Amino acid sequence: MSKTTPETMRSVVVDGGKGPAEALRIGTIPTPVPKPGEILISVRAAGVNRPDLLQRTGNYPPPPGAPETLGLEVAGKVVHGAGRWQPGDRVCALLGGGGYAEYAACDARHALPLPNGLDFVQAAGLPETLFTVYANVFEQGALKGGETFLVHGATSGIGVTAIQMAKAAGAKVIATGRGAAKAAAAKALGADVAIDTAVEDFAEVCQREGGVDIVLDMVGGDYFRRELDVLKTSGRIVFIDSLGGNEVSLPIFQMMQKRAIITGSTLRPRHADEKARLTAEVERVIWPWVIQGKVRPTIDAIFPLAEAAKAHTHLEGGSHVGKVVLTA
Repeated sequence: MSKTTPETMRSVVVDGGKGPAEALRIGTIPTPVPKPGEILISVRAAGVNRPDLLQRTGNYPPPPGAPETLGLEVAGKVVHGAGRWQPGDRVCALLGGGGYAEYAACDARHALPLPNGLDFVQAAGLPETLFTVYANVFEQGALKGGETFLVHGATSGIGVTAIQMAKAAGAKVIATGRGAAKAAAAKALGADVAIDTAVEDFAEVCQREGGVDIVLDMVGGDYFRRELDVLKTSGRIVFIDSLGGNEVSLPIFQMMQKRAIITGSTLRPRHADEKARLTAEVERVIWPWVIQGKVRPTIDAIFPLAEAAKAHTHLEGGSHVGKVVLTA
């Protein structure tokens, strides 16, 4: 590690270990010492994600060996190199934790070069959403050009990314959001059909559009049965969250008739080798789209590290379109 790297650093801590957004404050903790094969990043910006909110409230503990500090994605400069990275390289990276701080250690295989034309704030909003969408929509969901893709929560960080990635792949995109403003935002991002679920039944619209091949579902609950109704033969429903209810009723015969695949996954607990494989795939398949401007981070709000509580409150409010980012 560089001799100029301080032994301690500023970091966001949670008073009492868990609590409301107001429990977040700035504290001083030891600067991480990179292990063999890890880089140390001087963090310039860190993405704020829903798993951070869950961890703050004690409902999503970090996997074994991961830092207790919140933060699953960062962008910054390498200060301690490893693998293909040298000090001074500009990177963004997927983390198991530790992003809400001045420095973050990261498996060198989980970092990507900062795309030309993007600043640190924009790049910090990429890893968590790109990796999640690629793993679930493109790998597990096997989305192909010409298929119809339905995504809920269209203005969330995941939603805005999924719309752009699916369009870049040549799919037809149907996006849902609650309220006219969110539907309009989804349309502006490239959705072919944008549904305001406050006044429209998404299933009726999807039926009029001829059905869907793949659903990215972060709602669950009573959405599931309607998704299965509009699913085409050999369609796929991929779960990444269950904000509307953790349990669903599965009509098995209907699933059999449609040869439907019901699946889902989480990203954070995956093995380091699996994340390294996924990083390489994202760089191979998705990074060219980012460089070409087909997929761009949509930044809704920026807060300094000391205002992490305000960032969490803003994300919890649900009015955002795109990503919320902290600057270190």
